[in-house]
Amino acid sequence: MGKEQAWSRPARPRRPVRSGLVLAGLGLGLCLIGVAGLGVWNVQMMLQANGPVRDTADAFLREVASGDTDKAYQKLCRDARSRWSAVGFGSWVRTPPQVSGYEITDVSVATERGIPRATVKARLTRDGGASEERTLRVVQEDGKWRVCGDPF
Repeated sequence: MGKEQAWSRPARPRRPVRSGLVLAGLGLGLCLIGVAGLGVWNVQMMLQANGPVRDTADAFLREVASGDTDKAYQKLCRDARSRWSAVGFGSWVRTPPQVSGYEITDVSVATERGIPRATVKARLTRDGGASEERTLRVVQEDGKWRVCGDPF
């Protein structure tokens, strides 16, 4: 006659909400990992840029203080060189009281719309002993850092 039917598990009700929450959680986790990775990359880029920015500003100010305006002019960005001729820049830098010394007090690097930009704060000492704070804007052009704007 009849065999006894084998026991079968009752069908589980489907839980689409639980699946959706799990997928949403995984998506959120991936986004957070991506944001953290970009943040670490950005911080790393800024820390690596501090040294070259300081070196560029140091070389520029050293050349200005020593009176070698031709070499200092070559460290200016395209925009600054378009506004100043080499002769005009040299005359402006040699106008008394001239820079006789300097001290770099702060270097700050940030990105603006994905473009790295930096500012260097320096204390310039003029002939006669007077000193003043100046901020140099430093930008990256063709893979090199250059002083931009009117530093004096």
